[in-house]
Amino acid sequence: MAGDSAGPDDDNSPTHVALIGAENLATPKWARVGEDVASAGVWRSVRTLPSAFSMIAGLAWKTSRRLAVFVALTHAASGVAAAYGLLMTADVFSALLRDGPTLDKLAASLPAMVLVIATYATRAVMESAASAVEGTLRPRVIRAADGAVTAAVLRVGLLDLEDADFQELARRGSQDGVEYIGLGVQQVARLFGAAVSMLAALVTAGLLNPWLPLVLLLGASADAWASGRVVRLNRRHFLDNVTREMRKSVVGTAATSRDFALERHALTLQDRLQSEYDRIADGLMYDEIRLARRSTGIRLAGRAIAGVGTGAAYGVLLLLLWTAAMPLAVAGTALLAMRTAATALTNSLREINQLHEGAFHLEMYRELVDEAVRRRQPRRALKAPEDPRIIRLTNVSFTYPGQDRPALHELDLTIRRGEVVALVGENGSGKTTLGKVLTGLFPATSGTVTWDDVDLAAADPLSAHEQVAVIAQNPAEWPMTAENNIRVGRLSRDDRDGFGWRQAISLSGADEVIDGLPYKEKTLLSRRFQEGQDLSGGQWQRIGVARGIYRDAALLVADEPTAALDARAEARVFDGLRSASLTGEGTRTTILVTHRLANVRSADRIVVLEGGRIVEQGTHDQLQAAGGLYSELYEIQAAAYRETAEF
Repeated sequence: MAGDSAGPDDDNSPTHVALIGAENLATPKWARVGEDVASAGVWRSVRTLPSAFSMIAGLAWKTSRRLAVFVALTHAASGVAAAYGLLMTADVFSALLRDGPTLDKLAASLPAMVLVIATYATRAVMESAASAVEGTLRPRVIRAADGAVTAAVLRVGLLDLEDADFQELARRGSQDGVEYIGLGVQQVARLFGAAVSMLAALVTAGLLNPWLPLVLLLGASADAWASGRVVRLNRRHFLDNVTREMRKSVVGTAATSRDFALERHALTLQDRLQSEYDRIADGLMYDEIRLARRSTGIRLAGRAIAGVGTGAAYGVLLLLLWTAAMPLAVAGTALLAMRTAATALTNSLREINQLHEGAFHLEMYRELVDEAVRRRQPRRALKAPEDPRIIRLTNVSFTYPGQDRPALHELDLTIRRGEVVALVGENGSGKTTLGKVLTGLFPATSGTVTWDDVDLAAADPLSAHEQVAVIAQNPAEWPMTAENNIRVGRLSRDDRDGFGWRQAISLSGADEVIDGLPYKEKTLLSRRFQEGQDLSGGQWQRIGVARGIYRDAALLVADEPTAALDARAEARVFDGLRSASLTGEGTRTTILVTHRLANVRSADRIVVLEGGRIVEQGTHDQLQAAGGLYSELYEIQAAAYRETAEF
């Protein structure tokens, strides 16, 4: 890629090889919405403007029809006032300049002069009123656009959020897209006003002489061509450099983020990261300079041609005067109309250019909303059973989007109410995926997952999720108080006496974490707040376990809930999970996903996975006696502990 070279020192030695390569980075799907416009001709790309205009106008119309109509009417009234003022100016000039000005002619022209002043005053009032209404309409449109994005993305299925392209589309569409919609409201309003003023001036000039608007438009077309050409160059530049911008962002994060700070210093990577960042940033900078030079040349050519057109317009006016085809009084009005039209043309082209440049962000916003709606979880009348007696997987396979190899392959599994089932296996065996599939968080690619003979694929997803509590290996670090970080597990739970909350923190060991906080359960757990506190990974895990227990769901899935805990804390958490599984008259079903086999010996059943398949299942003693994969993994872990003890 041009400009992305490290220069003469770029070789294959370990000290110069790029940390992050670009060869395997293709243009993301979310960026391709602008590919057609970037590759199209000037006039074809200009035809995209009505779509951008209608989108902004449509949002304004949906947000407040009254305000949208008022803005349009005030701009139209302003244009009409301008046209009428120009025509009245012609009457004034005619009255004053015919056979020379006299006091009688001056007196006779006073009514027309008053009308001219009144029309320009009216125009100023209309423009001020339109500006005031735009100030009221714009925040409403931004709020509506932002709300539409949030509502759409919030209802996207969990599996769809695994799509990296959709994640980036959501980030850019919700930020850049919504931000530009706010600017677009102003640009559309200004464009409408400039267009009305331009039309009024051209009509006035045309009434005075039909050749004048033609030569004015001829000059403006060159400027329009140049503006469209520059927009296409900018769009092409963005698409060509989007992957390098992503690489620069990645390197910049690695160079400045706290998450990389320890190893960045311990591995003395500061100079290498600086060199890598400089190499990518320099390439982007030189491409930006080349773009600026090309754009300047194109704009200069367009303005030069436009200048010739403007000169031709004034030449036509002089010719009309020279041949006496136009009286001097009318020529004065024509000159004023031409200047007004030229200014309005310039303003219109500027707004068109800005609207054209922002059309990419509008398309990204539209693409995000449409894609989010397409991926929205369906709402169905059929409800998943509450507290299911039997969860059955029949010939279930699951493949992640964009992957060829299935993560789960033709699984058959039955889980009964009240069981404690451990899913074990080596990394990548499919344990975590199976936990998500049997709870309905991920839909099976093939086969069926049923709760009490109700196929989850036909049931309302939210009704199934209401029955599930998930304890994640990396729990969400909600920017809330410690108390609310646990209560958010089920905000609708009636726990006015606080018994459920106290039970959850006791069983999980989160009480030890909370006791060590400066404001106990009222401490804000986020460094974003002035007095907020940060927790270690193990402390967050105990908060996450408490949250899952507090949810008090029929099906509890604990996915590596103790990966960051020490041995004592881990033992307490697993004891707490066993105790929690006995609440609700022993009906809670618990799924433990773990690679620490010492903690699953007391499980009712252990399911062993390998390569996405179930290879064994039974109790600890049964699997030990079988001498299969479980026994092998268990002995490896047990031997490590014995060797440590002997040492």
